[in-house]
Amino acid sequence: MIAPKYYDEQTPMAHLRHISILHLIVSGGCTFETATGERREVTAGELLFLPFADRHKFWKGEPSEMAAAGDIVQPGPIEGVWTVNYGGGGEEMRMVCGFLGSSELLFAPVFRALPTLVVERTSEDKVGALIASTVREIVAGVEAGTPGTQAVLGRLMELLFIEVLRRHIARLPAGSKGWFAALNDPIVGRTLRLLHADPMRRWTVDQIAREVGSSRTVVAERFKALLGRPPIDYITSWRIQLAGERLRVGHESLASIAASVGYESEVAFNRAFKRVTGMTPGSWREGSGSPA
Repeated sequence: MIAPKYYDEQTPMAHLRHISILHLIVSGGCTFETATGERREVTAGELLFLPFADRHKFWKGEPSEMAAAGDIVQPGPIEGVWTVNYGGGGEEMRMVCGFLGSSELLFAPVFRALPTLVVERTSEDKVGALIASTVREIVAGVEAGTPGTQAVLGRLMELLFIEVLRRHIARLPAGSKGWFAALNDPIVGRTLRLLHADPMRRWTVDQIAREVGSSRTVVAERFKALLGRPPIDYITSWRIQLAGERLRVGHESLASIAASVGYESEVAFNRAFKRVTGMTPGSWREGSGSPA
């Protein structure tokens, strides 16, 4: 079976701007191949996360003629749930697949910090074992058409996503750089939490240093070392991402959006927006582009 990078218009969540895919192997096993040709054997209990929904393949035994996922996906017993029954004659392999839709803007720091494929074994600890057991119960509920299963599945996909991130962060080696490494850093992690908790505030590096209990120099140097930019550049970019999302999804006035992300004048907001994205807010709203 071949899964495309993005499903077509008839498949779940095709309208969302950023789609990630989760595959949890419930029973059996098969060969998994990435878009770059990397192959691995996957077995029950393994969780595959593709942050960018890259094209990939599953097969059992020797690969023969592949079927496109879009050609064999069928409506399931519960609205909003799709099923695939394919193959025959060999050992059964069952998996649960989830599509995680998110704003390309607001989740950009998360996805840019991840590899194209993350593989976790859910059987390695009690939390993972509990998740796998819960999945089996939910699969039984789907097959039986149990009311409320769709909502539970949605929450389960969110839980699996959080678990993947938790494990990925815990395994980062010393000396790592990037957004997740920054979260683990005692100084930069506190700085990020401050900035994201109050993006409207007119931050200075001196204010940040006082809040996190460090010096201006240490904050500036640690932040740039891990994230490649100064703290004020980071919060400016985050404000513009927040504003860009509001421009894309609503009809709020530019003045209102500017104020909501900490700009006292529309002129200053327009200038910052163009500096970060290369576009004016009006052009962005018309074209729904993405910040650089």
